[in-house]
Amino acid sequence: MVDDRPLLSQSSLGWLLLTALVVLAAGLGLRDPWPADEPRFALIAKEMVESGQWLFPMRGGEIYPDKPPLFMWGIAIGYLLTGSIKVAFLLPSLLSGLLTILLVWDLGRRLWNPAVGFMAGLLLLFTVQFTLQAKTAQIDGLVTFFITLGVYGFVRFLLCGGGWRWYWLGWFAAGLGIITKGVGLLALLILIPALWTHRDRIRTATRADWLRGLAGPLCMLLAISLWLVPMLLAVAQSGDPVLQAYRDNILLRQTVTRYANAWHHVKPFWYYLTAVIPLFWLPLSLLLPWLVVAWRRAILGQDKRIILLLGYLVLAVLFFSLSPGKRGVYVTPGTPALALLAAPFIAELLMRRWPGRLLGGVGWLLGIVCIGGGLALAFSAKLATRLGDLGPAPWLPLLAMGGALLLINALLRRAPLSAILCSLAVGWLIYSSWITVRLNDMRTPREVMTLAAERVPLEDELLLAGFKEQHLLFSQQPLKHYSYQMPDEQQAREAAAWIAAAPGRWVLGAADLMERCFEPDRMDNLGNRHRTDWLLARAYALKPVCMGLTPTTVPFSYTPGP
Repeated sequence: MVDDRPLLSQSSLGWLLLTALVVLAAGLGLRDPWPADEPRFALIAKEMVESGQWLFPMRGGEIYPDKPPLFMWGIAIGYLLTGSIKVAFLLPSLLSGLLTILLVWDLGRRLWNPAVGFMAGLLLLFTVQFTLQAKTAQIDGLVTFFITLGVYGFVRFLLCGGGWRWYWLGWFAAGLGIITKGVGLLALLILIPALWTHRDRIRTATRADWLRGLAGPLCMLLAISLWLVPMLLAVAQSGDPVLQAYRDNILLRQTVTRYANAWHHVKPFWYYLTAVIPLFWLPLSLLLPWLVVAWRRAILGQDKRIILLLGYLVLAVLFFSLSPGKRGVYVTPGTPALALLAAPFIAELLMRRWPGRLLGGVGWLLGIVCIGGGLALAFSAKLATRLGDLGPAPWLPLLAMGGALLLINALLRRAPLSAILCSLAVGWLIYSSWITVRLNDMRTPREVMTLAAERVPLEDELLLAGFKEQHLLFSQQPLKHYSYQMPDEQQAREAAAWIAAAPGRWVLGAADLMERCFEPDRMDNLGNRHRTDWLLARAYALKPVCMGLTPTTVPFSYTPGP
């Protein structure tokens, strides 16, 4: 009878990286960027390449002040190398995921043994939140790599007999994390439990040791200056108030203000503990009751490895919980530490009855849910209509996935860890290479923008009302648009004034915005995307209440590249 012993004794880095590459790279180039975040970053990167402006991220001719450009640089470089935005937009997350797994494997084998290193990398690969971020174009995958690199450097210095260069690497990586996303400083949290685990070493530190230690923050400042100094010099030399506002916003409002006084995604303190970790840190979250007991035993035994990693993980979750603004993806940097903390105890836990039952139960549950979803899609015309056109037999991928998962769990019923990891692998492969292809047209406005290009003559002007990055990304003609910060009511009135100011003008926008100033029965419906109809109007569709308005805002202009 098959059991988990072969998996628990595995230590091959080659097999680990091959598995990770197959799972994480599956579907690469098969889908377009999907809202909400992916089209924004892909558009900015594409515009960097087309305009040559790399220092200040722009979207549709308007500056993007929310994030530093490091992640977008990664997509832009991928776009330069491949010539395909469908491939390039996922490359930074894919490479970050593979490198993070490599770091976790190396720490596991150095702190324990090669088998633990392999298991830690494998557990990280199949932690749901980590896999999702490695297959999604969001900044959190890249910042997780830099934070993990910082933790890696500090642990090599503190526990593996490494020299000061590893300590300095930890600080430098934290700096790179900061210019990726402000929370890159999380790696420094591991130094807090180190004050306890290395208290004797601190007491006996020489003056030279203190000077080397103080060089750490300088390494972090050096990393930050790679982007900050050129940006500040460019702003100072330009005298442009737009760039000055960008500088102030990204250095203050998007860091300290956003953390301490968030204006959106406001959630209660316990949000991560109740709504994110139980679901998105599967399958390891199922084992937390037993892992906590094992960690407590290790802490009582003064195991510095567990004290440092667990202290860092708890402080990281606490850091994000203290901010009122919360999104599930924010705690992704905690998953590598969780995998390292779980790997040494997996074999012990699988000898118990309930950990194995829970892991096996999740595999069966996933299979049953997929089959149930496929049957619902096959026999519910209302559900199929609501989801839109998913091609012939839209239920087939779900039924195939459900059948595969049930078969895996039947064959590996005596090997619950192998069963759940194989189930997740097959699930991700089918989702990435089959389901996302079916969903792609529904998740993008390609058809809407194609129809707009067919209806609007090349010599005419088209205004996009209700800013959406995905519409600019898929545009096939020059567009004008207003700032994403402009309220819908103002956009509707500005669009009405703009279209009446000259002949040969058209407005495309979401139904709820367009119907404020245009007659619904005098507009063309180009299709339903992103939960709304997109309507195309000419000046004769204006409502009387919006006639005679004077434009007060000049729209931004965007011309798509080839």
